[in-house]
Amino acid sequence: MAKTDLIGGVLWEQYSDKVVERMNNPENFGEISQEEADKAAGELIIADHGAESCGDAVRLFWLVDPETDKIIKATFKSFGCGTAIAATDMMTEMCLGKTVDEVLEITNVDVEAELRDAPDEPAVPPQKMHCSVMAYDVIKVAAALYKGIDLSEIENENIVCPCAQVSLGTIEDAIKNNDLKTVEEITNYTKAGGFCKSCIKPGGHEKRKYYLVDILEKVRKEMEKHDPTSKVDFEDMSIVAKVKAVDKILSDEILPILAGDGGSVELLNITEDKSGVTQICISYSGACKACPSSHTGTLQLIQKILREKLSDQITVKVK
Repeated sequence: MAKTDLIGGVLWEQYSDKVVERMNNPENFGEISQEEADKAAGELIIADHGAESCGDAVRLFWLVDPETDKIIKATFKSFGCGTAIAATDMMTEMCLGKTVDEVLEITNVDVEAELRDAPDEPAVPPQKMHCSVMAYDVIKVAAALYKGIDLSEIENENIVCPCAQVSLGTIEDAIKNNDLKTVEEITNYTKAGGFCKSCIKPGGHEKRKYYLVDILEKVRKEMEKHDPTSKVDFEDMSIVAKVKAVDKILSDEILPILAGDGGSVELLNITEDKSGVTQICISYSGACKACPSSHTGTLQLIQKILREKLSDQITVKVK
């Protein structure tokens, strides 16, 4: 089948070649029997995770060396879409040779990154990222079984979305690991809120303890508090730190916009006046240098982005 064919409304070209290959030919699909575990003097762990509402489910098999806690063999069975098979296949492979504690550091971001054909090209469309989250979750279930502890000791297993069986810990991790900013992104990555929708915000058909809008607001505030380039901290930065923060915004947010028209911008210096306003001096090059809007619309856009990302107390001027 050609990658330009439509399957379920999603273009094949949105999937990496690695994902397509593992969809069709998973390398770690299968089971580990107790007999095999006994012969290897290892401990067999069988962990299940999934959501009945969407049909995705995974069973993970680990053969663990009890002396080193290392996973010496790992296989899986997945019941669901091809993306779930590909993500779980990659996750299973990433477990091999690691200790149980080490695999707990694997996230869905790591799984998706390993499935990319190129570092800057997503492996799957956003609406399929929940498949890698499911692969990430089953690791925690397996680890809890091996350690003989309750899953709540590894993750806060408060269920936020009963329809998709998505926990509070999974949603919080998805927001942090993937820098999610909207409820729609949370649904794309975890499936939470994608069914009856009563967990999205108050007022649905059933009252909930947790709502996605509140979780998102809380986690985003925590992320901003610890972000060295956040508005909360920018005014207290040293000049050197401010230069680094402004340079990052220019590189990540502004240069790509200007480059589309053949222009560029450079930070010259940063000063502070007595009232606490940070004055940023920039210079243009390329097409921006002679562009009439470089001192009007473009300048206003640059100032707007810097204020949104760093501080309201910023003014920008051109040399």
